Amino acid sequence: MRVIFMGTPDFSVPALRAIAARHYVVAVYSQPPRAAGRGQKPRPSPVALAAQDLGIPVRTPARLRDPQDQADFAALDADVAVVVAYGLILPQPVLDAPRLGCLNIHASILPRWRGAAPIHRAILAGDAETGVAIMQMEAGLDTGPVLALTRTPIAADDTTASLHDRLSAMGADLICDVLDRLPLPAVPQAQDGVTYAAKIDKTEARIDWTLPAEQVDRQIRGLSPFPGAWCMIGNERVKLLASTVVPGQGDPGTVLPDFTIVCGSGAVRITLAQRAGKRPMTPADLLRGWALPPRLG
Repeated sequence: MRVIFMGTPDFSVPALRAIAARHYVVAVYSQPPRAAGRGQKPRPSPVALAAQDLGIPVRTPARLRDPQDQADFAALDADVAVVVAYGLILPQPVLDAPRLGCLNIHASILPRWRGAAPIHRAILAGDAETGVAIMQMEAGLDTGPVLALTRTPIAADDTTASLHDRLSAMGADLICDVLDRLPLPAVPQAQDGVTYAAKIDKTEARIDWTLPAEQVDRQIRGLSPFPGAWCMIGNERVKLLASTVVPGQGDPGTVLPDFTIVCGSGAVRITLAQRAGKRPMTPADLLRGWALPPRLG
């Protein structure tokens, strides 16, 4: 099968590699290189680097609204396009060009968590499970009918990082199964239960210790590793990257043994944290030679 692959971040790479092992990927589309690192030199996306490693031609248009870009896309004569966190809106001529249309790997149980940040939002909301949907793309935001769906529980210690990696692998397996069985019937999404996963704003990251421990724990895990929930420890801003809910009483923000912090009700024990300019560390390493104040801000 002739496949166009469209993706940009690390999440997309397992799907590209899995598809390329079974089908002919005629081209990879990814967002243009971005300035990164200390020297701010343009760096290709993870998908572009993976495509180069696989010997697949890479195209990086800034957008796809130019008629020539659309004509070049159609000229690839693809059977299907697979889209995974590409980051650009596909205009209708692009959606219509492949013989079997464009399929999207979306990291949620649609119609729950349509939009940009479904993994973060599922943890932040305290969802018991999430999953991966393969959707036939249309003009609306993640509104297309679903061809396949797989689910996974969200564990009490899952972070966005751990769930990201698990869903990425699940999506790679599921899209290969779908491609092997095309064409498949597509089931319209339910009209009930629609939620939108808005992009994470950094203003959501500061911890409010007056909230219940369960909510603080979800904030810490749901924003780990990026942007990272944070609090002030003395005069220093510190990211808290992993936690668990434990019993605890006192004024919110009070520091108990084992890096346990009292919340509005209950407490959270911090199991991974990161000082500015340092690597993530366990509490034992983090606190070596550094005393916590009686309360955190």
